[in-house]
Amino acid sequence: MASAKTAKKETQLLVTQVKSGISQKPEARKTLRALGLTKIGSQATHADNPVIRGMIRSVYHLVSVEEVK
Repeated sequence: MASAKTAKKETQLLVTQVKSGISQKPEARKTLRALGLTKIGSQATHADNPVIRGMIRSVYHLVSVEEVK
């Protein structure tokens, strides 16, 4: 039997870097790298969970986010 948690499709987030991290604080640059973003225009897909949401919140001024089903 599949539990309700495994049967539910998990929402994915498509994170795109739209601004450079060059003049940002080191913590913001490290967060971009941890999200898998290296250059302007690079994209990474992550599971929608509180950890990733918190990372995105700390660099919200450098990225754009879309939900992917």
